[in-house]
Amino acid sequence: MKIAFLGAGSMAEAIISGLIKRGIANPSDISVTNRQDVERLNLIARNYGVTTETNKEKAVSEANVVFLAIKPKDAKEALQSIASYVNNDTLIISVLAGVSIESIQQLLQKEVRVIRAMPNTSATVGLSATAISVGENVTEDEYEFARTLFSAIGSCSIVKEDQLHAVTGLSGSGPAYVYYVAEALEKAALEQGLEHEVARKLIQQTLLGAAEMLGRTKKEPAQLRREVTSPGGTTEAGISILQQSETAEAIQACVKRATERSRELGDMLIRELEDTKI
Repeated sequence: MKIAFLGAGSMAEAIISGLIKRGIANPSDISVTNRQDVERLNLIARNYGVTTETNKEKAVSEANVVFLAIKPKDAKEALQSIASYVNNDTLIISVLAGVSIESIQQLLQKEVRVIRAMPNTSATVGLSATAISVGENVTEDEYEFARTLFSAIGSCSIVKEDQLHAVTGLSGSGPAYVYYVAEALEKAALEQGLEHEVARKLIQQTLLGAAEMLGRTKKEPAQLRREVTSPGGTTEAGISILQQSETAEAIQACVKRATERSRELGDMLIRELEDTKI
C-alpha cells in the first residue's frame, strides 16, 4: 500500500516514525511532500528513509492512502490543488484540527472516503492517544486499516465526528499541557536545590508512574489523589496551593479554549467555502 503525506510537520513525522518503527509500512511505500520547505523534506528522508516529493500531485496520484497533515489554514489551497489527482478509490485520512469530512469532500469536489483522526505527537514513541471518526462511505477494510494503524502507535478510540473538537482540546493538545507542568516542576526542583539531571529523572518517573496507576488500578483520579494526601502532610500542603491558585479551573478553561479553537478553525473554513460557493 502506497501512503502519501501532504505536510511534513511534527505530527506527520510522529506518525511516519510510528508507522515505520511498528512495521505497519515500509519506508519505500511512504512519500512525503510539503508546501515549500525542501530542507525539512530532506531531514525526514535522512531520518526515516522515506521518499520525498516536491510535486505533491505526483505523490497523491500514486497513493492508495493520503494523509492530510497540513495546517488547517492551508487546507483550502492544498486540497483544491490535488482534487484532480484524487479518485474515488483513494482513502483520505485527515489529522486537520477542526476541518470536517464534509468540507474535505467539498474541496475535493467528490465523495471521497474520509477518516478523520486526532492523534498526538507521542506517536513517535508508540504512545499516541488517538481518536478517529469514520465517514459514511468508508469500507470495513479501510476502517480496520485505520484502527490497526493508529492502534500500532498508541491507543485508538472511536468517536462521533463532532466530538473530535473535544478530543483535539484534550489529548491532541494534551502533551503540551503535560510538558508545561513538567517545565514548572523542573524549575521548582532546581530552585529547591536539586541537580538538573536528578530533577528530570524524578519528574519523568513520577509522571510515568502516575499514568500507570491510572491505567492499572482503574481508580478515579480523585481517589488516587486522596490516597496520596495524608492529613497535615507535605502533599496536602502542596495541594492547598494548587487549590488556592484555582489550578483545576485553569486546566478546565485550557481544554475548553482549545476545544473552542478547533470549532473556530472548522467554522472559518465553512464560511469561506460558503462565500466562494465551492
